[in-house]
Amino acid sequence: MKIVAVESHVCNARMRNWIFVKVVTDQPGLWGWGEATLEWHTRSVIGAIEDLTPLLIGQDPTRIEYLWQRMYRQHFWHGNGIVRGTAISGIDIALWDILGKSLGVPCHKLWGGPVRDYIRLYSHLGGGKMEDFYQTDPTDSSRFAELALATVAEGFTAFKTMAVPETMPLEGLRPIHYAEKCVAAMREAVGNDIDIMVDCHARPSPRMGHLFATALEPYGLYWFEEPCWPETLDDIAAIQRAVRTPIATGERMVGIWAFRELLEKRACSVIQPDITHCGGLSEVRRIAALAEAYRVSLAPHNPQGPVSTAASLEFGFSAPSYIICESVHRDVPWRQDVCTESYVVEAQGRIVRPGDAPGLGVEINVAEVAKYPFQQEAPMESFYADGAVGDW
Repeated sequence: MKIVAVESHVCNARMRNWIFVKVVTDQPGLWGWGEATLEWHTRSVIGAIEDLTPLLIGQDPTRIEYLWQRMYRQHFWHGNGIVRGTAISGIDIALWDILGKSLGVPCHKLWGGPVRDYIRLYSHLGGGKMEDFYQTDPTDSSRFAELALATVAEGFTAFKTMAVPETMPLEGLRPIHYAEKCVAAMREAVGNDIDIMVDCHARPSPRMGHLFATALEPYGLYWFEEPCWPETLDDIAAIQRAVRTPIATGERMVGIWAFRELLEKRACSVIQPDITHCGGLSEVRRIAALAEAYRVSLAPHNPQGPVSTAASLEFGFSAPSYIICESVHRDVPWRQDVCTESYVVEAQGRIVRPGDAPGLGVEINVAEVAKYPFQQEAPMESFYADGAVGDW
């Protein structure tokens, strides 16, 4: 069996362009699907996939580790960067899909079989933009409570929100009190049996992240995510030590070496590798083994398309440290038109049980994808009240 083609299929899905990667073999009807979605870098990722393709054509697709090493180590420049790391990830995911299909088993059985009966999903409420804070009454937190109740009504037992507003490197009490009122409203609305996560999107400075974490500690968050830039691991570690709330981070990290430093510094309680960026299923399995050694939980970052979700779930059924999966189900109304998925979401509790479909259990309808061609994403810009550039 040999690889004969590597294709990229772009599907515009409102906030982002999904990049589906199809690795085609010389066996009739046997191919694998991966995903290499990277917002605002679609052209760059497709170019990186094209650059990697000569290393793959004519190769045995079941030699997955060998091909991963070729993609990462050849051409002198290692695959540490986000663009090349995403390209490698998309191809690697497709190779595992091929292997599972060729053997007639789901991918999680390739990795030792299921270690759990189901995976719990969580939803994302959004929020946290400048207009939410500066152009509204900071005491009006009813919108967050309404969103929380609606999410629970859909069956979710956990959700994430960006209740922390964008702030300058140092501000007074107003943004702190705003975030506290929003989280308090959500906790009061849903009670203590629902898990709430707050995502800072790595926008605060280390000191502001520390202040937000301290203010929100009484509300029993499931985790507090990216309290400051991922480049400042010592500061993330300091916040982790200062509060009882579990700190989560890792969605912007590529490769096991970045996660090794994160874990060595005891900087978080939850790591969040994105399978479409960190190096694919091959690399995330190594990262998970490292997290297991440190007894740190794992919850993948997964706001992308359906192949990313299928890969995140298949991986989760085989990873002991895995605790929950991010779920996107309302990004575009035609999401189910472009794919078929073998897994079924049980409405009560929003859980997924392992399936028997071979590979990742997902197929992409290329004809449907073609109805939504590439569009340049709108720039997501942020500026502070004084006009200085902030983090989105």
